[in-house]
Amino acid sequence: MNRTGLFALFTAIIRRDVMIAIRNGADAANCVVFYVIVFTLFPLAIGQNPAQLQALAPGVIWIAALLATLLGLEGLFRSDFDDGSLEQLVLTTGPVSLLILGKILAHWCVTGLPLLLVTPLLAPMMQLTGLSTAVLLLTLLIGTPILSLVGSVGTALTVGTRRGGVLLSLIVLPLYVPVLVFGSTAVQNAGLGLPIAGQIYLLTAMAVLALCFAPIAAAAAIKISLN
Repeated sequence: MNRTGLFALFTAIIRRDVMIAIRNGADAANCVVFYVIVFTLFPLAIGQNPAQLQALAPGVIWIAALLATLLGLEGLFRSDFDDGSLEQLVLTTGPVSLLILGKILAHWCVTGLPLLLVTPLLAPMMQLTGLSTAVLLLTLLIGTPILSLVGSVGTALTVGTRRGGVLLSLIVLPLYVPVLVFGSTAVQNAGLGLPIAGQIYLLTAMAVLALCFAPIAAAAAIKISLN
C-alpha cells in the first residue's frame, strides 16, 4: 500500500470512529458528564473556602480526567472486535500500528478533547486563577493523549475477555500514576508561583514515548487476543 492510500485509510478510520461515537453518543457523553459531576459536587462537599479549593483542585481534577478517560476505554476496540472488523484491520497490508493509532486518536477526540473544552467553563468553581487554569489546560492537552495511548494497550489485551473492565483498570491505573502526579503537581506549582517546566518536560517526554510505542504494543496485543 502506497503512502497516499495509507494516509487515506488512516483518516478514514479516524472519521469513521468519530462518527460512530457521535451517533451512539453514550460513551462520550458519560465521560463528560462524569467529569462535570465531579467538578460540581466537589466544591459542594468541602465548602467554598478558596484556599482549600485551590490546594485540592489539581489532584481532584486530574483524578476526574483519569477516571473519565477510563470509562470510555473499554469500548475502544470492543465493537470492532464483536463485528469482526478488528480482525480485518489486522489483516490489511499496511502497518497495523498506524491504523491502531488512528483509532486511538479518534478515541481521544471523543473523550479527551471534550474534557479540554469544558474545563475553562468549570475551573472558576474550583477557585483556580487564570495562570493555574492555563497550566491545567496545558497539562490536560499533553496528558490526556497519554491516557488514551497507554490505555489502548490494556484495552487490546482485554478485548477478548468478557467483562474485562476490572482487569483493564488493574492493568492501566498503575501506568497512569506518573501522568497524574506530574499533571497535578504542575498545576499546584503554578498556583504557588513555583517553576513548572520540569513537570511539563516530563509529561511531554512521556507523551512522545507513548506515541512511539503504545500503538505498536496495542497492535501486538490485539494479534494475541485474536489468536
